[in-house]
Amino acid sequence: MSTLRIEHKTSFAYEKEVVSSYNEARLTPAWLPRQRVLDSRIEVSPVTWRQTYRDYWETDVTVFEVLQPHQSLTVVGASLVEVSSVPAREERAGWDAITGPRFQDLLCEYLVNTPTTEPTEDVRAFATDAAHKGTPDETARAICDFLNNEVKYVPGVTSVHTPAAHAWEVRSGVCQDFAHLAIGALRSVGIPARYVSGYLHPKRDAAIGEKVRGESHAWVEWWTGDWFGFDPTNDREVGDHHVVVGRGREYGDVPPLTGVVAGSTKTLAVTVDITQTA
Repeated sequence: MSTLRIEHKTSFAYEKEVVSSYNEARLTPAWLPRQRVLDSRIEVSPVTWRQTYRDYWETDVTVFEVLQPHQSLTVVGASLVEVSSVPAREERAGWDAITGPRFQDLLCEYLVNTPTTEPTEDVRAFATDAAHKGTPDETARAICDFLNNEVKYVPGVTSVHTPAAHAWEVRSGVCQDFAHLAIGALRSVGIPARYVSGYLHPKRDAAIGEKVRGESHAWVEWWTGDWFGFDPTNDREVGDHHVVVGRGREYGDVPPLTGVVAGSTKTLAVTVDITQTA
């Protein structure tokens, strides 16, 4: 079990004064059986109006507007979260269960690929071959291992809107690309899969109280009797250094911060600091 303090700071600087902006922030960690939110707040400066709601995907969203001229905007999400590793259930579902009509209906949103997650023919062929050789869990793990071996982690090659097919073509990308690639391959063989947005403490041996430059992170969960979390970027199971914020079909369902600005172009700076306190 780990207790993690997270500070996610986003700063916008505009070339000229803007008259208004309209924004949504998904920065609040989720309450889950393996995750307790001890404290969480979102600070916005400047701000005219704000409210919170829970969206269709059960992610907490802070909506805010700035209806006054401004040349900069700062959004800080600060949380203290207790996270434990939850072992997977020993009884896992086989192919007959996950392809049955009941779960095909209940989990249909996580079975249909989108333009962002649609796999290429060679990725689909690998997934199909793996499915012929093993159980759904073995297939999912083989897909993630394959992608981790074939794709390099290279920041700046893709953007948050890059489709998985392009990341595969250049064999490079970042965490959301690994997640989109894995989701597309899993869904192509009938394994329900969803995108998880959150945070990762990157230093397993960090001292208690040591502030570490972390990152906003993405990984996947697949359903084989219950949801199982796996981090294809790092090729390992999700554990007590992963903090869940939201889940959806793809990145577009759970962006950390999105909005519309009436006015100037902007520069952007983002930092994520994570401290293990216990």
